Amino acid sequence: MDRALYVGMSGAMQTLLAQTANSNNLANASTTGFRAQLIDAQSVPVEGPGLPSRVNAQIQDPGWDDTPGTLSQTGRELDVALGQGDWLAVQAADGSEAYTRAGNMSIDVNGQLITGSGQPVLGDNGPISVPPYASIKVAGDGTISIVPAGQTPNAAATVGRLRVVQASAADLLRGEDGLMRPAPGVTPEPAAGDTVVSGSLESSNVNLANTMVTMIQLARQFDLQTRLMKTVQDNSSASSSLLQFNQ
Repeated sequence: MDRALYVGMSGAMQTLLAQTANSNNLANASTTGFRAQLIDAQSVPVEGPGLPSRVNAQIQDPGWDDTPGTLSQTGRELDVALGQGDWLAVQAADGSEAYTRAGNMSIDVNGQLITGSGQPVLGDNGPISVPPYASIKVAGDGTISIVPAGQTPNAAATVGRLRVVQASAADLLRGEDGLMRPAPGVTPEPAAGDTVVSGSLESSNVNLANTMVTMIQLARQFDLQTRLMKTVQDNSSASSSLLQFNQ
């Protein structure tokens, strides 16, 4: 009975971990540039005394889905979509460099270029600051040019260039803040050529239908595992009652 209880308990715990990752995907189905977390269960040998054939299922973190999202035209000057495998460099809360595909940028009250989540966008020389302007444009190579406020179009000036790096799914790890960071020993290289499409945004790559089906499957699986634990408890109580009756 103790073994059946342990199987039910460990299975329910792993199901909750899978449901957490799946729920996070569902919550970010409309987040610009979001990459869905993959969910995978593997058989892990049970260490300790006993037969080496014993295994338990355990939820693993195989990374995230690198499938591109859908591009949508917004016509907004500071919206950019990135090419496949390209990532926009931003400054994380701890000051380190991190990466995102969320290209919905804006300019804060201090004139600093930031993402929709508030992270400063990095250029070749650090965070990009934009002076007051009459118009702004982001070129395909990430160069940002403006017509200063009160000036004619002939006075156009370059204020910086977006730092865009090239990295694969195996090169980056997702942090708790949702930003990507290099895996140990990996240094992303700057992307070359045209890396952004101005006036466009990339949607989340979460498959909403599949995510909902997975949520229902995990809920049913958790219910089955909790019922197993309840059955073990009922059987244990019945056995104790029989022993007391025999005495």
